[in-house]
Amino acid sequence: MKRLSRITLWTTCGCLVILTLACSSPAPSDSRAAAEAAIRQADDASLKAIAAKQLDATVSFYDEGASLFAPNAPIATGREEIRKAWTQMFAVPGFVLSPKTTKVEVALSGDLAYAQGTYEFTANGPKGAPIADRGKFVVVWKKQTDGAWKIAADIWNSDLAPAPGPK
Repeated sequence: MKRLSRITLWTTCGCLVILTLACSSPAPSDSRAAAEAAIRQADDASLKAIAAKQLDATVSFYDEGASLFAPNAPIATGREEIRKAWTQMFAVPGFVLSPKTTKVEVALSGDLAYAQGTYEFTANGPKGAPIADRGKFVVVWKKQTDGAWKIAADIWNSDLAPAPGPK
């Protein structure tokens, strides 16, 4: 009789576990694919704004507390400093920046992501001669309370060796 009671007890416990698992709500779905699509759309739009030298549109993609880490320049933090940095870059004669995003990775939490890629840059040098650069970038995207994605950090640097200094 005791043996039957133990079997009955284990069977009952097993059934309760199965029922509990079956009735529990499913885990939230992984929404990273949707987030990646939204980030790629925002990323495309921001790169088009940069290519067209649209200052207001370019700055609008940055979070209020974002930082811009442009080469050979101090860190620009906040939209006003970022606006000044882009204003200076867009004012360079012959400025053409052609970035290409190659990867977007969204955190499992769904509130942060990064994009990385390459760029090509041309402009007129101080004496009017064309200069060219190519390199890579990383952009950190942060999901806002309204669900939109904004840039939290933006950094790029050259693949080319530094120019030799004066002798």
